[in-house]
Amino acid sequence: MDKLTIDTPEQVHLEFVLAGVGSRFMAALLDTLIQVLLYAVILAIGLAFMFAGRIFSDSPKWVVAIVIFAFFIINWGYYALFEIFWQGQTPGKRWAGIRVIKDSGRPINVFESISRNLVRVVDWFPVLYGVGVVTMLLNAKHRRLGDFVAGTLVVHETSDRESSLFFNTSGSSEFVLPQAAQLSLQEAELIETFLARRLDIPPEVRRLNGERIAAMVSERLGIGPDSRPADNENFLELLVKEFRNRARYR
Repeated sequence: MDKLTIDTPEQVHLEFVLAGVGSRFMAALLDTLIQVLLYAVILAIGLAFMFAGRIFSDSPKWVVAIVIFAFFIINWGYYALFEIFWQGQTPGKRWAGIRVIKDSGRPINVFESISRNLVRVVDWFPVLYGVGVVTMLLNAKHRRLGDFVAGTLVVHETSDRESSLFFNTSGSSEFVLPQAAQLSLQEAELIETFLARRLDIPPEVRRLNGERIAAMVSERLGIGPDSRPADNENFLELLVKEFRNRARYR
């Protein structure tokens, strides 16, 4: 599997397993099937309303307009909306265990999701993502044209089951971290990215990264060693969880 190491501005090294053509094709296949099913359901409902509403002379026109609008939303909004609200995943990507991220390792934002999916129509040419597949095969990071435009990558996810083995806050309930509300969004994203990718990082690099991030945020937020768990990853887990609760993140 192709691995990519990203050095963040905070001098933290994050490793990602790049998603190849196979896993991305499987994700796109499921998403396409879902879209086709949605088209069929909307078309069936539209036809039913048209036949049921024939007593109203203008009803077929309105039904056709609504069906066309719904088709437009599914065609252009399906991928973008899911990636925005599911943090870089669609149903197909979630099933395939892959996710879209920025090339800096951070989560994607609204602009990047929309821009990469607007170019999807070009990647589709001439059929079945022909241009996209060729582009992915010609570059080491398996990017399609939309990824180049938006500055994104598609990577494999660490399973929730494996992550749960390293998520242990027992014995730390006595720590309260009100300073977590002062975390910046970039710092919170860095912590969450590190926690999500730690299983893919070599043990020594993982330990050093945990120490570096914990020291950085502790110093900036004024959190002393007696006010936080001794284990750096446990501290970061509690900090980002408190941030979500206090700042209503996500």
